[in-house]
Amino acid sequence: MKILHLDTNHPLLINQLNDLGFINDEDYTSSKQEIEAKIHNYDGFIIRSRFSIDVHFLDKATKLKFIGRVGAGLENIDCEYAKSKNIELIAAPEGNRNAVGEHSLAMLLSLFNKLNKADKEVRNGKWLREENRGIELDGKTIGLIGYGNMGKAFAKKLRGFDVKVLCYDLKPNVGDENSKQVSLAELQEKCDVLSLHIPQTDLTKKMINANFIDSFKKPFWLINTARGSAVVTQDLVAGLKSGKILGAGLDVLEYEKSSFENLFSDNKMPEAFEYLIKADNVILSPHVAGWTLESKEKLAQTIVNKIKEKFC
Repeated sequence: MKILHLDTNHPLLINQLNDLGFINDEDYTSSKQEIEAKIHNYDGFIIRSRFSIDVHFLDKATKLKFIGRVGAGLENIDCEYAKSKNIELIAAPEGNRNAVGEHSLAMLLSLFNKLNKADKEVRNGKWLREENRGIELDGKTIGLIGYGNMGKAFAKKLRGFDVKVLCYDLKPNVGDENSKQVSLAELQEKCDVLSLHIPQTDLTKKMINANFIDSFKKPFWLINTARGSAVVTQDLVAGLKSGKILGAGLDVLEYEKSSFENLFSDNKMPEAFEYLIKADNVILSPHVAGWTLESKEKLAQTIVNKIKEKFC
């Protein structure tokens, strides 16, 4: 079987697939159109997020048996159409769940202890102790929306704290010893912190909007290491200004795209995003929650293991 690799990954991916007898070709620079012209020669291909895999692309892939995505989600693939053509879809959420759990916790603790604000002030000669008095995580109720690999990993990290963890998920009976599954209404009534661990779907796009935010009984902190499309930034900023949202840790953004830097260079910055980058109670990172040295290796190994299980 021949596999085409469309994004660079940890070298163990190709090395181990070679050892298993697969023929591995690499093409990290050709256009989507150029790849379409030769994809009919391959039984499988492996991608991260280089481009979307749509109906037209899949129709060109006449021999295709599987698609491996070295990441947690499959939203850049037309999954229904691929399944209709009996193409196996292989993702690797197990590979970076620990990294996402750690990053979520790091963002939360940094917000509670005002570390980004205090660090900036000390570097600028300000020694403001009372203004940087933090709060403790113990005694808080943490609400998780989405209780799959990422949500479970974060809940596991929280076991070292005296907190209550609640989760809401569309799937029934996903709660465990680390988190109690509740209705969305109960989560909105009780939680002090909301952390998102959801895939990008029609149901989750723009999920965190003004009506959703206003449904919370108490002011709350927001952590999003999932998908930027889940949060309406303008409504988030309104919540921050009103005090309904006490602070936010955002690893992903509604504006996230390959030309993100143009927001800063072409005078195209949305007013809501300008507020976020100036706010002391907001922490931003560039979609790196699952992007550690260890997760790079674990993601690749997970893909190898699943291909081996299915096709060897």
